[in-house]
Amino acid sequence: MKTCRNIFYFTGISLVLLLAGCSDDLSLKIAAECIKGNHIQSGSVLDEAQCVNRSAESFPGADEDYFKDMDYGISQTPDKVVAALEPFVPGVSQNPDEAVKSIVRGRNNWIVWTGGNDKFWDYMSVKSFGSFDLLKVLSNHPRLVKNPGYSRDNRWHWFGLVNEPCFIKNTDAQGKLVGREDRFGLYLDVRNPTCPADPFENEEKYPGVKIGARGKTVPVGSYYGYATGIVGLRLFPNPDFNEAAKKRWDAEKYYSDPNYYNNPKLVKPYRVGMACSFCHVGPNPTNPPEDPENPQWANLNSNPGAQYFWFDRVFAYEADKTSFAYQHLHTNRPGALDTSLISTDYINNPRTMNAVYSLPARMLNTLRWGEEKLNGGERDNKQFNHFDEIPADSPLRAFFKDPDTVLTPRVLKDGADSVGALGALNRVFINIGLFSEEWLQHINPLVGGKPFTPFPIKIAEQNSSYWRATEQQTLDGALFFLVATPPDHLKDAPGGKHYLTDDEETLEHGKKVFAEHCAACHSSKLPDETNKFFPDKGCVGPDYLKCWNQYWHWTNSPEFKEKMTKLVMEEDFLKENFLSTELRIPVTLLETNICASIATNAIQGDTWDNFSSTSYKNLPSVGKALIHHPVTRKPADYVMPDGGRGYIRPPSLSSIWSTAPFLLNNTVGKFYPSGSVEDRMKSFEISIEQLLWPEKRYCDQKDLYYYGQDKEGKGSYAYDSEAAGSCEGKTYLTRSGKEVPGIIDRTTERSELKVPKGYLPWYVRIFPIGDGLELGPFPEGIPVNLVSNTNMEMSWGQRLSLSWDLARAIGWDIFDLWKAQEHPESMTDEELRKILSGIVDPLLEVNKCPDFVVNRGHYFGTDYLPAEEGRTALDDNDKRALIEFLKTM
Repeated sequence: MKTCRNIFYFTGISLVLLLAGCSDDLSLKIAAECIKGNHIQSGSVLDEAQCVNRSAESFPGADEDYFKDMDYGISQTPDKVVAALEPFVPGVSQNPDEAVKSIVRGRNNWIVWTGGNDKFWDYMSVKSFGSFDLLKVLSNHPRLVKNPGYSRDNRWHWFGLVNEPCFIKNTDAQGKLVGREDRFGLYLDVRNPTCPADPFENEEKYPGVKIGARGKTVPVGSYYGYATGIVGLRLFPNPDFNEAAKKRWDAEKYYSDPNYYNNPKLVKPYRVGMACSFCHVGPNPTNPPEDPENPQWANLNSNPGAQYFWFDRVFAYEADKTSFAYQHLHTNRPGALDTSLISTDYINNPRTMNAVYSLPARMLNTLRWGEEKLNGGERDNKQFNHFDEIPADSPLRAFFKDPDTVLTPRVLKDGADSVGALGALNRVFINIGLFSEEWLQHINPLVGGKPFTPFPIKIAEQNSSYWRATEQQTLDGALFFLVATPPDHLKDAPGGKHYLTDDEETLEHGKKVFAEHCAACHSSKLPDETNKFFPDKGCVGPDYLKCWNQYWHWTNSPEFKEKMTKLVMEEDFLKENFLSTELRIPVTLLETNICASIATNAIQGDTWDNFSSTSYKNLPSVGKALIHHPVTRKPADYVMPDGGRGYIRPPSLSSIWSTAPFLLNNTVGKFYPSGSVEDRMKSFEISIEQLLWPEKRYCDQKDLYYYGQDKEGKGSYAYDSEAAGSCEGKTYLTRSGKEVPGIIDRTTERSELKVPKGYLPWYVRIFPIGDGLELGPFPEGIPVNLVSNTNMEMSWGQRLSLSWDLARAIGWDIFDLWKAQEHPESMTDEELRKILSGIVDPLLEVNKCPDFVVNRGHYFGTDYLPAEEGRTALDDNDKRALIEFLKTM
């Protein structure tokens, strides 16, 4: 921005508070013929497919085995497919070809099916004030190459996104980057002419939805869109790109003229759809690419999660560190993102993108203690029993008992998605924009400011062909993951055996330590006596905490340790072991950051109400958690809410050597960017030491990253931090009475919340504001979540009261702030922080999650566990032996 009008800090916050939830002219555009009745409201809107009378059956899953080299080539080995499916689909061995076709369709659904969400992501580029633009993420324009500095050549290291094989940059005969004539001048990747065609682009076999301008100014295309050069992103002709939009379109201005591309009424020729693979496909840990910028399909797996994904750069492509929005997004470390960013619950909550390992063992574990009760809209979720393809004698039919009992895995970190495996899969598609026409009637994306209401599955069944088509396809998706999610073993990786010990005495020692200190949470094979502590296959509901406490006490007994050690010593202990119980663990015991456990989207009456069980909603409070003041570090008790919140399900330890850094937000350890075995092991070794020796944890967010350069030796991608700095004044009290180093996410530079003029309401644009507004300033070093976690659903009285408190705290210093805004060099960040120190406590009063230390907790096996737990700390030899055993998982 050239001449944005600055607004004082408290004024900016006040403006946001006052305007949050107010209507504007940036709402999702829905064609009149897609609205039932006279008003846009829940139940009255159709998705684009149903609007033009396309049935769910007109979207069959693609059957080409285009990705046959992925996932260890599993689809090319019918005998392995049948062997994996036979326990769940009896009789499938009689028709191995159909079994293979089923998993092929499932994988295709995962990698290329977007379900019409291109409409949603196009809308989000407007709702985010232009900071989020997937078309620009896909692009190689010289301006973007220069600043912020990305193209296909460094897409992996810059974005952490997977370059799709068979694509190259579009250049002229002299090697100069040029726009594509067949893409309205956009600087997009082009398919390598030596490669076969993408079968999913076949619009005769997979005809797209003909609506609006499609078939006129733009092609109709396929319902899978066009491949883009990035795995998980598909390109769709924009039905809003009519003659007027075409006449106004200028590709060069789209990349170079802010006044042009910051116009919310700009219509682009294409929309970008997002498949699940965008956040879940990653390098195969045991067959990594030689060059992560240029993988082959054989180097990729569908299940590890996007461990290297820089969400801040993807969602704010300009990577402007002076933007507070970017500072907020930058708290999402590589491989982690806040999945409630869109349907915001006012809790900044970055969590790792789930790896999907050992699904067969996970499902069998579910039969042991995954029972939950469903009521109301929760019962509208699809279950395995609803599909004729599942034989009557299939174990999959045991996961639901009509009318209200489900046995369910718990995929989300807080165990909230508790309505069955298929319901969990289907909800993900809504969360990435499927049937956004309805979803946006229940949320105000990114900003909030009004109470959210449940997304109703029943209405989706009635009004969305894309939703019904997705429901029909997720069965194949589930079968695919039953086949394609084995652990990735270090011994099978290039050079992996070099990192493993062959000392049997050490391994036996490590197994014993694991049995006594880890298995209670991290093994799906447990002594039979465990079941008595969790009656009704899980004890989920009001009495759960009592059941858990009794079990936890027993796991410290000689009886448990003896029986568990016997199990761990068995030769096949790791075989078909999910390495997690998926039991919900009180966050008060874990002592991890509480924000993930108190997310509100799945509680009664909120966005995901239909996708969480009544049993979950009846869980009791876990009591009081220990939190810390973000400035003084003073500890305080925080009363945890009930209604499902306060618990975390333990992650699987499958392939733990390849999944560091650790904890649910990737804050324990150091991030290395290449995905090579060597870098994975560097990260593992640092991370596991910090997990088992908490005193070694970092206290500065810069220390979490390893400095990297591109292959030409230029361009940093992270912080240069081989050695950690001093932690004086950066330690925090634990329940043990000892202090541990900790990180609070802080702004890395002075920043403002920037809103280009074109995105402001008319009643703001009428004032002389230049190119837009800058709300701030936020000095370097302030806790990001002090602002980001502000509860935007506070009452009007609270909003006015907070505005008054902020004004009173700043007082006459307002004139110094004015000078600093006009002349930034006139005031240091330290001086600015001092002036703004008085607003900390008023903001804490309205903070939805006042827990700021992100890398604390999980002190098991250490002397940071409270003495009343009665658990013996491991010595260094115990820990070293345990690490050697963990590397074999």
